[in-house]
Amino acid sequence: MAENPLIHDSDAGIERLLEIMRRLRDPQTGCPWDIEQDFGTVAPYTIEEAYEVADAIEREAYDELKGELGDLLFQSVFHAQMAEEAGHFTFQDVVRTMSDKMVARHPHVFGDESRDKSAEQQTLDWEAIKAAERAGKEQQGALDGVAANLPALLRALKLQKRAARVGFDWPDASHVLAKITEEAAELEEARDRMDADALEDEFGDLLFVMVNLGRHLGVEPETALRRTNAKFTRRFEQVESRLAARGKTPTESTLEEMDALWDEVKIEEHRANGKLPPAKAEAGT
Repeated sequence: MAENPLIHDSDAGIERLLEIMRRLRDPQTGCPWDIEQDFGTVAPYTIEEAYEVADAIEREAYDELKGELGDLLFQSVFHAQMAEEAGHFTFQDVVRTMSDKMVARHPHVFGDESRDKSAEQQTLDWEAIKAAERAGKEQQGALDGVAANLPALLRALKLQKRAARVGFDWPDASHVLAKITEEAAELEEARDRMDADALEDEFGDLLFVMVNLGRHLGVEPETALRRTNAKFTRRFEQVESRLAARGKTPTESTLEEMDALWDEVKIEEHRANGKLPPAKAEAGT
């Protein structure tokens, strides 16, 4: 098969990537792995690449971000190529749809509406436009269109935002805090009954209300949990390092010993971040 010169033209842009994808999926001369894939098998990689983009951003690893964004773009190209082969749509249809959507949703930029509005007002206008789009698709329910396969925390947040738009919401965070107390008590009751199904149900209720609290406080639940995960990882690695300096591993240590080291690490972090006053100098130093 004659090689398309686009494949080796580093300045050819998106057309080069599209041609590489077509070549990878060619039934006679392509890559056996790529040929065997379908939407369902590629979807998990798409989700994984999106998380890797988020991770690079969180770490401010901008050199890595370039590559991660490329990986995510490739996922879109992969899905579009499979869609074209099946006669559904092309990559250009994807680009056209996205461009049309952005123009339609920004009449204050691309139309005759005034730009004299706050970011908050623009968010409200954006949601109103999206609601009109859903109505055009015959999505009448307030929760219609919230993807079922979203990560659970993100889907909980989106469901709550949709419900809040039609007035189904607590007036302020104090009511959510009261609900958390109620749900925690119900979880404790389920634990005391040793009812596994009820435990899962009540635990889910508590998580759902915690997401709602984050929404009322302006805290993004996924971001907050990722931050805590990173903090836990950082501190536990410090505990392991300090144990190693004593010639020990966590499995060879007591919980009390590890807790004491954890507290040391935590205090040092707080002091370094200005959350605690500096340690008092010892006499004579």
